[in-house]
Amino acid sequence: MKMKIRMLRNASLATVVMAFLAGCAVPAPAPEKQFTLATQSIAEAETSGATEFAPVELKSARDKLSQAKLAMGREENLQAGRLADEAMADANLAEAKARSAKSQKVVAELQESIRVLREEMRR
Repeated sequence: MKMKIRMLRNASLATVVMAFLAGCAVPAPAPEKQFTLATQSIAEAETSGATEFAPVELKSARDKLSQAKLAMGREENLQAGRLADEAMADANLAEAKARSAKSQKVVAELQESIRVLREEMRR
């Protein structure tokens, strides 16, 4: 009988401790700043030509930002923040690829101009 009472007391104590810990848990704040930064990064990527030169990365960024908004609607703020961070990283990658592609295009045009000038000089 004493054994059962001890077991019940320990179980009750464990339940109280778990309820206390659950009550102390603070929900993660909404990732508003991460949303803003990801949205700005996507806009900058679009401005730099990512729509033409890095469409896959830009689409990935947009998709992840949409998923983040859905997660935030479900109050899964940690998940929403992680997805917003990933969206920002994808947008930054898209912007870098677009800038690189534009630079390579300019270099190719300059090289062609030089080639044409050399041919004209040989005549």
